[in-house]
Amino acid sequence: MLSINIVCVGKIKEKFFKDAIDEYSKRLSKYCKLDILELPDEKIPDKPNDSIINDVKSKECDNIINHLKKDSYIIALDLKGKEFSSEDFSKKIENISMQNSKITFIIGGSLGLTDKLLNLADEKICFSKMTFPHQLIRIFLIEQIYRAFKISNGESYHK
Repeated sequence: MLSINIVCVGKIKEKFFKDAIDEYSKRLSKYCKLDILELPDEKIPDKPNDSIINDVKSKECDNIINHLKKDSYIIALDLKGKEFSSEDFSKKIENISMQNSKITFIIGGSLGLTDKLLNLADEKICFSKMTFPHQLIRIFLIEQIYRAFKISNGESYHK
């Protein structure tokens, strides 16, 4: 069974976000083994300078790197990444799963990901050029992974 890991910065605090994540996690259990690893976010002062921003990003990204599995196909969520339709995303996951038994998605902190981490990724994807809270992106990602499995298996799922 395909193992999907989501490594993300920050904790989900709101119950309604947790409920959505739990629901899609339960639905996904039929298709894959899903693990979500929440790493702590660094505190950011109200008016950070460039040095502080770089320091925070480096600490968060180094922590992510320390938790990556070497034998996993790594996909970073990044605004400069490739955008996919749901059907193309489904094909992408299907193609990766033929070569790898593990896929790791990375969701960085509010300041984004360092070039060091982005260069380690096998692929970079973007859900939208719009800005969303990280909690919502986590839900979008899990829902799209679920949708991808439904599409791959020829099962109906609303469009």
